[in-house]
Formats: sequence, C-alpha cells, structure tokens
Amino acid sequence: MTQRRVSPYIQFTRGEWAALRESTPLTLSEEELTQLRGLNERVSLTEVEQIYLPLTRLLHLYVGATQNLYEASHVFLGATARKVPYVIGIGGSVAVGKSTMARVLKTLLARMPGQPTVELITTDGFLYPNKVLVERGILDRKGFPESYDVRRLLQFLYDVKSGVAEVTVPVYSHLYYDIVPSERFVVRQPDIILLEGLNVLQTSRVPVAQSESLFVSDFFDFSVYVDAKERHIRKWYVERFFTLRETAFRNPESYFHRYAKLSDEEAEATAIDIWERINGVNLRENITPTRSRAHLVLQKGEDHTIQSVSLRKL
Repeated sequence: MTQRRVSPYIQFTRGEWAALRESTPLTLSEEELTQLRGLNERVSLTEVEQIYLPLTRLLHLYVGATQNLYEASHVFLGATARKVPYVIGIGGSVAVGKSTMARVLKTLLARMPGQPTVELITTDGFLYPNKVLVERGILDRKGFPESYDVRRLLQFLYDVKSGVAEVTVPVYSHLYYDIVPSERFVVRQPDIILLEGLNVLQTSRVPVAQSESLFVSDFFDFSVYVDAKERHIRKWYVERFFTLRETAFRNPESYFHRYAKLSDEEAEATAIDIWERINGVNLRENITPTRSRAHLVLQKGEDHTIQSVSLRKL
C-alpha cells in the first residue's frame, strides 16, 4: 500500500492558483510595476495576474473576517474597539525577491475595495547599529538573528497590535549600510502592515516576563515565505552584485564604494565569497528552517517566476 505524504499545506500549480483570482481587477500598470521591481527582478504583469491577484483576493477576505472577529470580541468583552492593523509577515533569503513581492502586494492591497491604508516596514530598521555590531564582533553576521534588536521589534508589534495611535520605527540606509540615528518613520494605525525581512519567522525566544516568551510571528495574522533552490538564489545574488557594482556602489558615499572598481573576475569572486561566508550560511541555518511556519509558500523557478503555491490548511 502506498503511504500518502501528510502535509499541512494545500498545493497549487501556477494554473490552479491563477484560477482563484476570479473577478479581482488588475489595478497595476506596466509603468507602475517597473517602478516597483527590485534589481534584476523579472516579475511581469502576467505574474501579477496569476499569482498576486489571487493572493490579494485571499488577503482581502482574511482581513475582513479578522476585523469581524475583533469586533465580536470587543462586543463580548464590553470594551471600546481600537483600530488594530492586520499584520502580514514576508520572509525569505537575500536576493530571492521578497522586497519586490512586498511592494507589489502593498500597492494591490491599497487598491482593494474600501482602499485600506497599508504600510510596508522592513526589519532592516531593527538591526543594531554598526557600532554595536562591531563592539560585539558580529558585523559580518548582519542579517543573522543575533544582529537584530528583537526586543525593540517585539515592542513595535505589541504597540501596533494594542492600538497605539503612533508608533515610531528606526530607519535603515542601504547607502550607508547602517541605522540613521536622526530619522524615524511613524506608523499611524494603518489597516494593514506588511513586515518584510530575512528572519521574520524565526523562533528565537525572547523572554518578556519570568515565565513567558514571544516570537515575532506571534503577532502575525498571515505570513508568506518566498522560496527557491539555493543554487538559484546564489546565482541571483551574484547577478545583483554585478548590477550594484555599476549603480549604487559607484556613489562615493556608499559603504560598498570600494567594490565599484572591481574587475568582472574580482566582482564574481567577491560576491561568491560573501555568499558562502554569510548569506548562504544564514539561509541554511536560520531562514530555510522557518519556511514550514509560513501560511503561504511561493516557490520560484530558475527564471525567477513563481511556479507553485502552498497554502496552509486552516
């Protein structure tokens, strides 16, 4: 007798998932999509129609159902309802395309019926400043779980989920590769928050009281993991490094300006070295193990397009 593989997910081919779009309208133009694409990303309007619109429809239904549940809870408790955002976590490797995915999803969600307010927050703002990372000897482990101020991130999520009117978020500069001390971003009770980052689904325990501990994902209403085979992500990372060498790295103020003058051979060797020492290790040890905790897994192929979708069963 053949034993059936037990899975907490419902698996969809690209075509099966696309059929779930139903009448959800395409509200994004090619010009707008071009502005939302990240470096070397190949997301097309066809992919938006086949992958992102069904997801937008699903999330719109989930947000409405959750809001009704909150209202019912407040009625039962006899409490005054406070505006609490629906929080969506988006995780995955460096160079896998999760930032582009988050920007596209933010735009589509904001154009759904009722035009909800949507904020996109990246966990980069919750990295410790470089000075702290240097003092702790972990600057080369930026992006690893220990490089984040998890307590501060948890406090941010606790505040927004408690209905605090204004919550500030630190600002990270990719140009300077560091937190900008004088800048803050203010979150003012949006309907939806997208929290995007490498380790948003991590299960590192942070004690908040003698007998309690919290995960960042405890505050998520929904989570997405953008997945691909490591060899493909490694290739995309090297390609992105070459693009940055010709663009952002040429800025004299860039933290990585020293890479701008590398030859093709030197640039490839440097990118592969960084991947093998840092990003690949982080992916294998910390990021990939969190994939099974996501509500939705988007599986990419070598050409960067999403080939299949896995949705966790309720």
